[in-house]
Amino acid sequence: MCAECPSRLARDLDSAFPEFVRHHQDLVFGMARRMTPTLADAEDLAQEAFIRAYRALAGYDRGRVQALRPRGWLATIATNIGRNRARRRSAVTADLEAVPEPLADASRQPEAVAERRAEARAWRSRLDRLSPRQRRAVELRHVDGLSYPELAEALGKPVGTVKSDVHRGVAALREILEAERRAEVAAEVSV
Repeated sequence: MCAECPSRLARDLDSAFPEFVRHHQDLVFGMARRMTPTLADAEDLAQEAFIRAYRALAGYDRGRVQALRPRGWLATIATNIGRNRARRRSAVTADLEAVPEPLADASRQPEAVAERRAEARAWRSRLDRLSPRQRRAVELRHVDGLSYPELAEALGKPVGTVKSDVHRGVAALREILEAERRAEVAAEVSV
C-alpha cells in the first residue's frame, strides 16, 4: 500500500490518480472478480469503482483526502457496487476455474494447471459453506489482505464484529478441512 497516496491525491488529484489506481487495482479487481460471474463484468465493476472513487475524491476537501484510508474505502465502494448490481440481477458467484491462468503459467504442464484449478474449486466449495457474513469477512481479510480497520470500514461494522466474523469463519474452515482429512483417511483405510 502506498502510504503517500492520500497526500499526493490531496495535492494534485489528476496527476496522482493514475498511480493510485496502479497501487490498488489488484485489490479492487480481485474483489470484483469474486463478486461477478465473468471477467468482463469484473473489469466493468472495477472500472466503475475507480470512476466513483475519482468523483468522490474530487468533491472532498483536502483534509478529508489526506485522512483517507484508501484500501478500506475502495473496498467499500467495490462492495457497494457489487451489491447494487446483484440486486438488479440474480447474483452468481465467480467460478474460480474460469479465471484465466497468467501468461507466465502458459508454459506449465497441464497437470499443474489442473491441480491449481482443482484446489481453487475445493476452496470455493469450502468458502461457500460459510455464512455469507463470514465468507465475505474471510475473503477480504485473507484473500484481499485488508487490515481489520479497513475490513470494518469496507463492511460498515465495528472492528470487534469483523474480527469475530473472521475468527469464526477461519474456525469453520479448519473444521471443514479436518472433516475432509478424516474422510480421506477413512477412505484409505477402507481400501
